Amino acid sequence: MKKVTKCVIPAAWMWTRFLPATKALPKEMFPIIDKPVMQMLVEEAISAWCTDIIIVTWRSKRAIEDHFDSNFELEERLDKSWKFDYLKTVKWLNSMANIVYVRQPYPKGDWEAILRTKNLIWDEPFLVLFWDDIIDNEVSAAKQLVDAYEKTWTPVICSFQVPEDRVSNYWILETDTPNDEIFKVKKFLEKPKASETKSRNGNIWKYVLTPDIFEYLEMSTPIWWDGETRLIDAFELLRQEKSIHWVKVKWTRYDTWSKIGFLKACISFWLKRDDLKDELKSFIKWLDM
Repeated sequence: MKKVTKCVIPAAWMWTRFLPATKALPKEMFPIIDKPVMQMLVEEAISAWCTDIIIVTWRSKRAIEDHFDSNFELEERLDKSWKFDYLKTVKWLNSMANIVYVRQPYPKGDWEAILRTKNLIWDEPFLVLFWDDIIDNEVSAAKQLVDAYEKTWTPVICSFQVPEDRVSNYWILETDTPNDEIFKVKKFLEKPKASETKSRNGNIWKYVLTPDIFEYLEMSTPIWWDGETRLIDAFELLRQEKSIHWVKVKWTRYDTWSKIGFLKACISFWLKRDDLKDELKSFIKWLDM
């Protein structure tokens, strides 16, 4: 029963939805005001007491590595300019956690990205945070997942209540064993119609996984049109032999997979900043005139 101290962040996708911006800049480095999404994920992992962060990248994602590396020229200029607050912020980036990188030669999907971390995870449970969900909550989604794991000692999936008209956009989790806010997964449904299930519990790409997931990833066979295996396929194999739980996480969620979701996240976080919110509110009122 080991504690969760490691986090895997897969970041090897090609973001065609945000082209041409993502031609040169990784989507994971798009800022929410002045903080890249990737940094927000690393901070979320740290909030759950993770000390080792494994980021899976590929050849076009060097900006991620550079962000968490030292930049002597910048630090020297900030120091000489007496901009010590900025200097502290910049220097903290290369000491906030032990961050290592695994390269994925081809963007083969979520299962292969996680499988590449096997030798680094070894026999420990680990947190997985994907790139498309920004969470705003006093207690992070990662911390809530780890807390749930320490109650069940099984893999835990993050879930939220899916709107009726969006059921077919998500993997849906069915259950028949409620226990407070932690539930045992009875069945995974692949993007069903709303009429095909009573469940409205959608799967979000934040998990705590146990090391036996690698065995099921290796057992999975490609069944998708693109020849890939999905992480959810390994979940289904595992569920048939062992327990998987899901937890209803408390949060305000922004789905940054879409342009409108990313814009909502930017505006919402902007309005939480005391140094920015008043001017933004005035501008929005001016636009609405």
